[in-house]
Amino acid sequence: MNIVLEIGTKNYSDDLLSIKKALSHMESLVGGYNGYALGEPSSKFGWTFFKVAFKPNLQTGIGEKFSDMIERYRGNDHTEKFAEFMTDYFASKGCEVKTKISD
Repeated sequence: MNIVLEIGTKNYSDDLLSIKKALSHMESLVGGYNGYALGEPSSKFGWTFFKVAFKPNLQTGIGEKFSDMIERYRGNDHTEKFAEFMTDYFASKGCEVKTKISD
């Protein structure tokens, strides 16, 4: 199952660039290229929301390389733990965004 995260930001242009850089760096770390797709943004109440869909090659690479870190996160299943890991990863790269698993 491909994981899709919904990203919420108050500064779309800056955070989008930061997220693209962070994901590009992650692709380099795990050897997975063209591993994600970005959805169209929509704005509500001063926030901009868009989706990031992880393709299997990147998702698997992250899961394998960082499995010990991902397992330490709280969550009922791997998807929740993966989402929390990516939230912290984005924060470590300077992205001040909110994330949640998209239905």
